Amino acid sequence: MSAITVPKPQVHYPDSDGEPMADNTVQFDWIAILKWGLDIQYRADPDVFVAGDHLIYPVEGNNKLRQAPDVYVAFGRPKGQRGSYKVWEEGGVFPQVVFEVWSPHNRLQQMNRRFRFYQKYGAEEYYVVYPEFPAHVEAWRRDGGKLVPAARPGGWTSPRTGLRFEVVKGELAAYGRDGRPLVRPTEYADAERERAEAERVRADKLAARLRELGVDPDAV
Repeated sequence: MSAITVPKPQVHYPDSDGEPMADNTVQFDWIAILKWGLDIQYRADPDVFVAGDHLIYPVEGNNKLRQAPDVYVAFGRPKGQRGSYKVWEEGGVFPQVVFEVWSPHNRLQQMNRRFRFYQKYGAEEYYVVYPEFPAHVEAWRRDGGKLVPAARPGGWTSPRTGLRFEVVKGELAAYGRDGRPLVRPTEYADAERERAEAERVRADKLAARLRELGVDPDAV
């Protein structure tokens, strides 16, 4: 008699933990600044996945073991839509860089639980961003099997992303690896429009100067 194969029970992995994305506008702004800034930085790299308020499931079959970082970056994983990030479906790659943005509703016990989760399952860098009271960042890097506090000469810089945090006149600022400040999506759009307008003005001035010299701008 052949052995009977018992199918594995289907496990449902919810795409939401029922928790709010942010507790206040400051926290939401910083989540958006980090998420969209990293999206823009890696927009041309098909193998960097950036997500915000997105559940990570590290162990197949366990839908209770999960965490939703405010923002994370997974290198070596393709862009694309996901309901959640299941590590076993992602080549065993746990997101290497994780950001949490502090709000007054966070509790020390809760933050310690998150820290242990990221440390146990493989984050290489972990940041807690404090936009207020007073503005600063706490950073950890993986050393062996543990996340250890990172020194911050001149600021807090992520080795993996090049993202840099500084406190400027008492306010927290973040900069991409190209040195440009990370801003709100609307501010980024405004800056792009200003750059485009400045480029148009330069082009018009050059065309006018060429005409003065008797040169057809379209022939240049």
